[in-house]
Amino acid sequence: MDWRSLAALLLFPVRMVYYVLKAAARLAVPARPKELGEQTVLITGGGRGIGKQLAREFARQGAKKIILWGRTEKCLKETMEEIKQTGTECHYFLCDVGNREEVYQQAKAVREKVGDVTILVNNAAVVHGKSLMESDDDALLKSQHINTLGQFWTTKAFLPRMLELQNGHIVCLNSVLALSAIPGVIDYCTSKASSFAFMESLTLGLLDCPGVQATTVLPFHTSTEMFQGMRVRFPNLFPPLKPETVAQKTVEAVRLNQALLLLPWTMHALVILKSVLPQSALEEIHKFTGSYTCMNTFKGRT
Repeated sequence: MDWRSLAALLLFPVRMVYYVLKAAARLAVPARPKELGEQTVLITGGGRGIGKQLAREFARQGAKKIILWGRTEKCLKETMEEIKQTGTECHYFLCDVGNREEVYQQAKAVREKVGDVTILVNNAAVVHGKSLMESDDDALLKSQHINTLGQFWTTKAFLPRMLELQNGHIVCLNSVLALSAIPGVIDYCTSKASSFAFMESLTLGLLDCPGVQATTVLPFHTSTEMFQGMRVRFPNLFPPLKPETVAQKTVEAVRLNQALLLLPWTMHALVILKSVLPQSALEEIHKFTGSYTCMNTFKGRT
């Protein structure tokens, strides 16, 4: 072993302690949030649900421009008009993020009409709520194209310019189901796990790219029409999140350049338990909490 490798080996534990202490210090004395006054935010799936709340929250916290992408013009137009009433410039574009060519075409239209996007929020998603054998093949492909591959296309469309400007942020609205899957929603769990891996790799790849950050948000069940009918055994103990809460915490995480956000914070315990408990114990937790059968009453939209 040469002296450089030996020095690196000896310094490694010191550096680890330093970064742990630095993170602890930030909890005690939070960093100053970055301003959004010069930021142009594009939100996929921005016409309703969490996407609509994100548009409201970015506007409330001072974003310069909001751009909405989605497949339903009526919802996009209504949200755009609402955001404009707050005094924030807002535009919408019809775009299916699962369609690669459509993404690239609309990204070009955004640059020509509105300008450079500096915050990209990948929020668009679909869920079919069925087991593998009950799922239609086309429905399975649709969820993978929108929930996973769509992020490849949108990020490829906007990240290069962010790198040139040394100013950008890629945000992914994921799900805690990316880390702990449940039955009856195999298409969604698979796509979200893939999406999580995509963001984890992307975040590490941006470490040496000044001015460009990434944030992955993993919320618990949120009370939107997308998962309407989903029921857990103890709703008072595990209440669904409000879309407004998810939006507020997401924008705060972006402003603090936070790489990973689990909502609520108790979801950290789930990650730890999954790492240490045997499979039989994890199965018992699923049965006890009702997550094993929570999709039996699912009536959400796709």
